[in-house]
Amino acid sequence: MVFPFIWMVSTSLKELKEIFRSPYSMIPANLTILNFIKVWELVPFGRFFLNSIIMSSAITLSQLITCSLAAYAFARLRFWGRDVLFYMFLSTMMIPQQVIMIPVYAILNYLGWIDTYAALIVPFTASAFGTFLLRQFFKTLPRELEDAAKLDGCGHLRFLWSIVLPLSRPALSTLGVFTFMWSWNNYIWPLVVTNRMEMRTLQLGLATFRDEGGVNWGYFMAATVMATAPVLAVFLAAQRQFVRGITLTGLREG
Repeated sequence: MVFPFIWMVSTSLKELKEIFRSPYSMIPANLTILNFIKVWELVPFGRFFLNSIIMSSAITLSQLITCSLAAYAFARLRFWGRDVLFYMFLSTMMIPQQVIMIPVYAILNYLGWIDTYAALIVPFTASAFGTFLLRQFFKTLPRELEDAAKLDGCGHLRFLWSIVLPLSRPALSTLGVFTFMWSWNNYIWPLVVTNRMEMRTLQLGLATFRDEGGVNWGYFMAATVMATAPVLAVFLAAQRQFVRGITLTGLREG
């Protein structure tokens, strides 16, 4: 599992002629960072990076908010048709994204949002998977906590903000990591809704290093190393809570 990453870093630090040298060596004979410098000079890599940061951060934050509110309603509130509505909402996970891509594009085009951050972010501000994940975790919290909060005059939003969310950090970290990784690596949707170079995301920017003559593997690997770094940083920062969230979420059914 680790070997492709090692190969990627090794290739990014080599000159082009050394990449295809035989016999192959993982350790660069002439260590160079020229590939990283060229990446920033040949394409607007900084703009690609900024677009991906804005898109991924906004989607992650919005899903944490909307999914927390929806999951709390499905897990802690009692209202008529709650379970039926939840399973209808959950059934949307079975619809492939490709099926709704054209209708969503038509709506965004009607609103004049093509080639804007709104087109990249708004369609993914809510998630059935995120709602399900947080709902399962919220249901494991003792009902006595809610009863005690009500005796102190705590409303639903205050209970969610002050008690439920702090206790749900593992689940929130899990959802945050999954959402950030998915949105950061998303390729198809940004390709569909962006036309201008300055609105392209990092994954689309990587494709600029491929042309009719082939791939410049030195530049491509250097760009890939920099594209992978934020995802690794997010995972390492949330690793402990992420593993705990995977362990605990879904232990209680119903």
